[in-house]
Amino acid sequence: MEDHIKHLENDEAIKKVKELAEKADTCLFCTNIRTGRPFSARPMSTQEVDDEGNLWFLSDKESNKNMELKEDDHVQLLYSASNHAGFLNIFGKATILYDRQKIKDLWKPLIKTWFQGGEDDPHISVIKVEPQEGYYWDTKHGKLVAFFKMFASVVSGKTMDDSIEGTIKV
Repeated sequence: MEDHIKHLENDEAIKKVKELAEKADTCLFCTNIRTGRPFSARPMSTQEVDDEGNLWFLSDKESNKNMELKEDDHVQLLYSASNHAGFLNIFGKATILYDRQKIKDLWKPLIKTWFQGGEDDPHISVIKVEPQEGYYWDTKHGKLVAFFKMFASVVSGKTMDDSIEGTIKV
């Protein structure tokens, strides 16, 4: 039986976070994550994953999300790149910044949908999430190989799992 667990650290972990976050593009950005209480979740588009593994977002400085982050800076990011692979769960600490240069660096024309004032809109803030730990589920050889292994498994009746999973420590 193939080994399906591979724990990732440092550069290897950063590479996997970047790969899966960019494939998924959007995550459920969860705040107010205290144990035993309902948390808040909303879809957010990751603007960048930097070389240190930090995830960057743009947000309205007066949003509920920003208000919640001022009370508790812990967040959970949940990514799903496809129906069968590319899942990522990141726990980290968020920092709200008002760095005009970083806003310009992260700006894309579509973002004007939420910020009519463009990249100079006074309501824009930057959220930087520094991952503390995480977990991923993916395929070893890509979606095409995974599909053929699934098909062959159904036809042959033998398990031919191409999945891989493990912890992430950036």
